[in-house]
Amino acid sequence: MSTTLKIDRQGPVARVTLNRPEVRNAFNEAVIAELTATFAELGRDPGLRAIVLAAEGKAFCAGADLNWMKAMAGYSWDENHADAGALAQMLWTIYSCPVPVIARVQGDVYAGGVGLVSVCDMVVAVDSAGFCLSEAKLGLLPATIGPYVIRALGEQASRRYFVTAERFSAAEAHRLGLVHELATAETLDEKVDALLAAITANGPAAVKACKKLVQDLAHETITPQLRDDTARRIADIRASSEGREGVQSFLNKSKPSWLA
Repeated sequence: MSTTLKIDRQGPVARVTLNRPEVRNAFNEAVIAELTATFAELGRDPGLRAIVLAAEGKAFCAGADLNWMKAMAGYSWDENHADAGALAQMLWTIYSCPVPVIARVQGDVYAGGVGLVSVCDMVVAVDSAGFCLSEAKLGLLPATIGPYVIRALGEQASRRYFVTAERFSAAEAHRLGLVHELATAETLDEKVDALLAAITANGPAAVKACKKLVQDLAHETITPQLRDDTARRIADIRASSEGREGVQSFLNKSKPSWLA
């Protein structure tokens, strides 16, 4: 049984909770491996509609565990490359998970933790949380998390916060688009639950197709091939059993099976 994660499944929703509050939920090899395996397994679950990624304690995630960093200080280039590759695989596994992922951010987010938030589809954070891409303070750079943070935070803001390693507020993260919803500690779960309700009210296959559509189309040039690809995607889902049922339910003013 995992000691670094708590996993709770209630109906169509799974909650994955980082459970190392004594080290501010920092990463080490075990956390990275367990998150990778957990999200790979959840992504294959046909009955799952949404995942909430949360954390215990005062911090959401403080980046790399100090003991792990001490071990890395003596690594060769090849060992560092393999170690970073495991983190890259974890981030990709969460980002590419077909099930929508909501980050429930109850506290501070540092370094690799910002990457963890950035691979989630929706982010709800308490207004007291602080964010920091602190790698440059240690003479390092946020390379592995970079592709996801730049997409979530934006290029200009990433230039600033990568090179200054300044702490920025949840309000600023919200203004820049990294955080979608701000909440108080008392309303955090209410806002997460509202997103879960919105997701589970929609067609299960359509939701997964919508997530993939955004990932596939973002930053793509609108070519004749892309236009044809989007036409094929809508034709596929219109002709599917879920698509037909959804349209008929709308026209007949009845509930589709996923709302029954």
